[in-house]
Parts: sequence; C-alpha cells; structure tokens
Amino acid sequence: MNSPLETTPLFQLGPIPITQAIVTTWAIIVVLVLGACLLTRRLDARPNKRQAALELIVTTLDTQIRETSSAEPAPYRSFIGTLFLFILVANWSSLVPGVTPPTAQFETDAALAALVFLSIIWFGVRQGGLRGYLKSFAVPNLVMIPLNILESITRIFSMFVRLFGNVMSGVFVIGIIASLASLLVPIPLMALDLLTGLVQAYIFAVLAMVFIAATIEEGQRAPDNQQPHHHL
Repeated sequence: MNSPLETTPLFQLGPIPITQAIVTTWAIIVVLVLGACLLTRRLDARPNKRQAALELIVTTLDTQIRETSSAEPAPYRSFIGTLFLFILVANWSSLVPGVTPPTAQFETDAALAALVFLSIIWFGVRQGGLRGYLKSFAVPNLVMIPLNILESITRIFSMFVRLFGNVMSGVFVIGIIASLASLLVPIPLMALDLLTGLVQAYIFAVLAMVFIAATIEEGQRAPDNQQPHHHL
C-alpha cells in the first residue's frame, strides 16, 4: 500500500500530472452536477415524493446552519451544502473497488481547507466590507491582532488535518485487514468507515459554518464599527 503522502500520476496532461485523486474528484463533481440537474427537474408547488425528500434535506441543512451560527441560512446554504455533499460522496467512494477516497489524499483536504479559508474572507468582506473584515482581527483590542491572525490560520489547518487523518487511517486499516483476513472480516469495519465518513463530512461542514459566523460576529463587535448589519 502506497503512502498517502505519495501521489503517483496516472498519466500526464501536458506538464500536469493527473493522479487518481484528481480523476476521482472530477468524477464525483460530474456525478453531483448530473444528479442535481436530474433531481431538481420539474419542481412543482405540489411536491411529489422525490421533491418532498429533497425539500426535507434542504430544510434539515437550513436548520443545522441556523442552530450552528444563529444566521439565516440562505447566503451559506449553497457553499455549506456542497461542501458537505462533496466530502460525503468522496469519503464513501471507498465502496467502489479499486478507488481510494480523494479525501484520503493530502492535496484534496488541503484544497478543501483553502476553500474554507477563502470563503471566510469572502463572507466576512461581503458582510462588513473589507474594513469591517480587517477589524475582526482587532477583537477585543489591537494587541490581539497577531494572535487572531494566527488563530485564523491554525483553525483551518486543524480542519484539514482532522479530515485527512481520519479518512486516511480508515482506508489504511481496512486495507491492512483485507490483506490479512478473508473478504467477510473487513465488512463491519467498512460499515464503521461509512459512518466515520458521514461524521467527518458533517464536522467539516459545521466547523466551516462556525468559523464563517465567528468572523462575521467579530467584525460586528470590532472597535469603531458603527454600522450594524442585519443579514444574520
């Protein structure tokens, strides 16, 4: 079994090496886009079972965002929902024989963490403007600016390490047991791995929402911020 820190290219696309994680990631994106297009066709005021199930999922997502951040879910629904769904499908892609979840690879989780980092900046600037976002680093006072900047980096890094460590360890444990035991022995561990994949996707999405909400709240509490915002 190869190290998760090693990325063996499947082929070269010009100067760009294409790894299995990249191929699997694009396959997941295509599946999610096609699935979203097919499932959201012909929506009606009188929902059928399919539409009712989709509305229940969206309502549950909205409730989680509202309970986590006390914010109205509309501005964050697309990003948080897509983040959760992608990580969930990526984690569960281990069910496909021969496929290693892209979230068990260093670069995929780093890219997801980078997306969360950029989204925090985007939503912070969108809510309070560039000045309001920068002021969020001065809470509760100017002395805390270096520590707040360091915190904003380390908490994103912790998200990345948590997701990478948990998914990668699950893949390794199942792979080692499968190589030592019969086919039926790893099945309970695979079920546990599915549950872990769901939990890790949930934790990652919730933490992303918590960090976004915290940045917006700190921007509103920043010194000299005289402009209240009511989007939350």
